[in-house]
Amino acid sequence: MLNKVPEVTIWFWVIKILCTTVGESFADWINMTLGVGLVKTAVLFTVIFAVVLAVQMRLRRYVPAAYWLTVVVVSVTGTLYTDILTDQLGVPLWISTTVFAVLLAATFSVWYARERTLSIHSIVTTPRESFYWFAILVTFALGTATGDWSLELTGWGPGKSVLLPLALIAIVTALWRFGADAVLTFWVAYILTRPLGANIGDWFGLPKSEQGLGIGVFGTSLIFLGAILATVVYLSVTRADVIEDEDAPRTAAPESTPQRRRISLVALAATALGTVALLTWANAQPHASALGEEGPAPSCGSGSPLSQSQATAAVGKKFPSSSVANYRTIVTDTQGLVDSGDQRGAQSRITDLETAWDDDQDTLQPKDCQAWTYVDTQIDDVLSSIRDQNPDQATEDKAMQALLTTLG
Repeated sequence: MLNKVPEVTIWFWVIKILCTTVGESFADWINMTLGVGLVKTAVLFTVIFAVVLAVQMRLRRYVPAAYWLTVVVVSVTGTLYTDILTDQLGVPLWISTTVFAVLLAATFSVWYARERTLSIHSIVTTPRESFYWFAILVTFALGTATGDWSLELTGWGPGKSVLLPLALIAIVTALWRFGADAVLTFWVAYILTRPLGANIGDWFGLPKSEQGLGIGVFGTSLIFLGAILATVVYLSVTRADVIEDEDAPRTAAPESTPQRRRISLVALAATALGTVALLTWANAQPHASALGEEGPAPSCGSGSPLSQSQATAAVGKKFPSSSVANYRTIVTDTQGLVDSGDQRGAQSRITDLETAWDDDQDTLQPKDCQAWTYVDTQIDDVLSSIRDQNPDQATEDKAMQALLTTLG
């Protein structure tokens, strides 16, 4: 076969970030906005991934449309696998990060032992392509876990969260230009583009009250899908990223010597240690998790958690009555839909509560952080029970009744 992957040009990295962003936002739209649910969305995209990968594997050469469609789908699929571990099974993000890092290292070890190369300039056989796509799937899962873990540790908003992976990619690029090992820097950069693309997607999609641009996940998906389509059409016409000969890639690699590779390896290790130190420092600062319901409750100091009666009193005294009344109305409507057996309607209506609560966070949290955290936890319980793969009406009613009690 001719090489089955594109040349690593600037277009490769641009469209890779676009694919990562649309994969994150589109999955959120299907899972949350349409109310399909996390597990069902994961099953759906696993089937889609199997189909598009089968088409990609049957091709004898690199075809931009087929290749990048596979990347979009695998980005969604890998992300969903990590989300299931975190949200459904309660696996801590540091464990997911460790497991996927070990799995990726094992994949590379077996790949190299069999093929004696990890270069994407040599994806010209079916075994190599199989290793390649499995490694890609794991990198997306690892990138998801690592990116979410960093947000959990730091509490950085969508704008600031873009800066860390962007800075790390810039350092890796500089080391590649200096003469670092090309294969190593490629895979490190490939992993880092996942949290970068996802953070860009969050920045576009989150409401302005949460420091986002307020475009929404569906609008973000459309924008980036359009950009991907335009880029794929351009590459299909110009063939600017086609490798016809595996021994003669179009992009000339920088000069590399054993000494430069050793220096670069030390620099990469120092960068990793510096990143760990930065995340440790940020985690020690008072902050709220940037993951919303995926992360722990915000830190509100050393005060004792509120009791039910204390939380109810604080909500009634400190939160705007119009906002609280709106929440009660939404929960009451949802409870009626659940009791009537309209689960899909309940999932749609409860999304209004999630949106209203998130929009009001900047106003309510400073008024009483402990009360806000108490209600936030109860809202998470309501959302989880209604969006459960196999919802139980008794559990849903119990969660909603507890929330209604707190809301007065």
